Amino acid sequence: MSLGRLLFPFTAQNHGGRRHRSKAAASGFTLIEVVLALTIFALMGGILYGAFSLGHSAVEKSEANSTRNQKQRAITELLGNYIRSTFPYKESAQDQTVFFTGESDSVTFVSAYSQAMGGRGMAKIHLSKEEDSDHRMSLKVEETAPVRISAEVGATGQSHGLLLQADMREVRFAYLDPQAEDEKWEDRWDGAERRMLPRAVGISFLNANGEAVRWIFPVMMTVLAQ
Repeated sequence: MSLGRLLFPFTAQNHGGRRHRSKAAASGFTLIEVVLALTIFALMGGILYGAFSLGHSAVEKSEANSTRNQKQRAITELLGNYIRSTFPYKESAQDQTVFFTGESDSVTFVSAYSQAMGGRGMAKIHLSKEEDSDHRMSLKVEETAPVRISAEVGATGQSHGLLLQADMREVRFAYLDPQAEDEKWEDRWDGAERRMLPRAVGISFLNANGEAVRWIFPVMMTVLAQ
């Protein structure tokens, strides 16, 4: 054993203890490292949550648009079936007038399509707009079968009403003149006066988003006759 080790035994042990503590300190994490790790974790968590929330909102918006589009297609299909099947109904064989009453806010006619009877059979159709206290309009269809033009008591038939479109504004009906050389839309059409059906019926309105929408439905009996 050397003389230095005999004279300073504790000094050598102390140096060994300090080296051991330094290695232990080097193998751990400092406070700055922990804070940086937590910050990165929080940032990544926020990014992932934002991406998930954005994706979820996009899915909900897509589903809402799909539902709205399906409803619009169902409404236009029903209206198209009614108007395309408009029939030049006459109360008698000798009568030269045609039953069709069209105004800017409503239209009444006889259709060869009846929703209540599964798509077959004659029915009197009345389309109109209804306005609530907040000046919001709705499009309503009323179907009466069998057809009863007379206003006699007990001759009204069975009526079925359906609210087709809600939250509309500035709803207007228009009628395409089949005899005009250029495209001419009329605000009023009386079959008793004109003795014919219009070529098409147009429905224009502003939807809930304030966008202008226009539906045009041809009257096939008039189109095929020309």
